[in-house]
Amino acid sequence: MSLLVLLLPVLLLPPGGSTSPISCYNDLGAPVDWFYVYKLPRAVGGRSEEEGLEYLLLEKGSEAWAKGSVNINHTNGAVGRTVGQLYTQTKGSETAYVLYNDQSPVVGSVGLGRSSGHTKGVVVLDKEQGFWLVHSTPHFPPPQQAGNYSYPDTGLTNGQSFLCVTYPLERFHTIGEQLHINQPHVYDCHVPEALASLVPSLSTLCRKSRPSRRAPPLYDKPWLSPFQAPPPLTPVSNRSVVLNSSEGTAFISFAKGAAFNNDLYHSWVARELHCPLLVQFWVRSTGVLPSDCSEGVTVLNIQLLSPGPSPSFNNTVDHSKWAVSPEGAQAGGGWVCVGDINRNHAEERRGGGTVCLQDPLVWKAYRSAALQCQDCEGRTTTC
Repeated sequence: MSLLVLLLPVLLLPPGGSTSPISCYNDLGAPVDWFYVYKLPRAVGGRSEEEGLEYLLLEKGSEAWAKGSVNINHTNGAVGRTVGQLYTQTKGSETAYVLYNDQSPVVGSVGLGRSSGHTKGVVVLDKEQGFWLVHSTPHFPPPQQAGNYSYPDTGLTNGQSFLCVTYPLERFHTIGEQLHINQPHVYDCHVPEALASLVPSLSTLCRKSRPSRRAPPLYDKPWLSPFQAPPPLTPVSNRSVVLNSSEGTAFISFAKGAAFNNDLYHSWVARELHCPLLVQFWVRSTGVLPSDCSEGVTVLNIQLLSPGPSPSFNNTVDHSKWAVSPEGAQAGGGWVCVGDINRNHAEERRGGGTVCLQDPLVWKAYRSAALQCQDCEGRTTTC
């Protein structure tokens, strides 16, 4: 099976061509402060040839989930336009990027296993601003030298999540520090000298993620080479920080390393946010943690979902990783967290994290998607 879905023939650049700001972009090609994308499972909605390619989009200023105007593999969609800047804006320019994925886009590769964090994302920035895309898709995106945006067929069958936030330049050193804690598998990166002193954490991350000379030749492209996971920049097992977007939206980044050795959601996020959590994650793995109501903290596993205008589907076909507070009555609305790590024993001992936002409309979109949960006695109940 071919790893990459066939790229559509026309590549449309963000508005303004090479002078456009590095930013998250929506389906219309307009820069946005942030967006959420929910890529639906193959069995949900649409004509047979489109199954596994459809997505829902929620951006700043919108009231609810909207069906994506194109398919997820199209260069004119929100993800395609945003990630596409990696291939159109970074060639011969003073633009930095870091691509990391525990399942890198390499034929026959299974990543670095427990030696790296279970974490996936894209960072692209210039001297003014950039974006951080946190996602759950294996083998995504292609390295910069691939030259074009494409979406892997390994990301089609199951649901996937994406959170893109546009940040000013001064946030990216902190983002780099969070990534150091995560110990990501960096498979492609570049931080030009002009930016190295401005984002030293990203520069260090890139420098330490150099190719291993002893790795076997498992790669079918000359620009695909294995990278070693860097050690944390500082011996910190976990840290949460507030990251204000370019327009001032306050996101909280939770990053844990292997030394944390505990469940991200029950042992930390729910406690710091002072609320119970309903959590969606990949349950088709070994050692899955059951719902947990111990120590006065409640974290329930979601079992049946229906985001936006889509039919319901089981968590067994959803690879996305997100959490939502069951109630939205807190000041400012309920909490939504989108990240890249699951609830299982093995990932207690691996790096990973989530990014949380308190917003009533985003909360409503995610809260209404959670239909049935596992209670703390193991029974199925209404969430």
